[in-house]
Amino acid sequence: MDDRALLRHAVELARRCPPSDTAFSVGALVVGPDGAVLAEGWSRRDGGTEHAEEAALGDLGGRVPPGSTVYSSLEPCSARASRPRTCTQLILAAGVARVVIAWREPSTFVEGEGAELLRAAGVEVVELPELADAAREPNRHLLG
Repeated sequence: MDDRALLRHAVELARRCPPSDTAFSVGALVVGPDGAVLAEGWSRRDGGTEHAEEAALGDLGGRVPPGSTVYSSLEPCSARASRPRTCTQLILAAGVARVVIAWREPSTFVEGEGAELLRAAGVEVVELPELADAAREPNRHLLG
């Protein structure tokens, strides 16, 4: 699998997010072990408060084939007010093996620790910081 190309696609999905002053614009993909894109999601995709990973995993009924990877333009959330389960919890419940991210969640809304929680649960987390600037772009209005 080409992690950079797939993460770039997730970063591009973030540009589809309706703007918000209270949440980041994030794009996510769920990719099977064979490299096939199984689902795409982005923040507020369906007009509500859904997060990108939540939308993509929801399209799959929250279940993924063993060995699947989630690509997200932002570190999966580890705290949230709008839903009972965080994206980190949803990823763990789905049995995702790997998570590839471009950008660590800044402390704008919460102190993010999704990557640490995923690693502690045995999920491989890969960060590609060379794509962080592109991931931040649709969120410039939140970053000052």
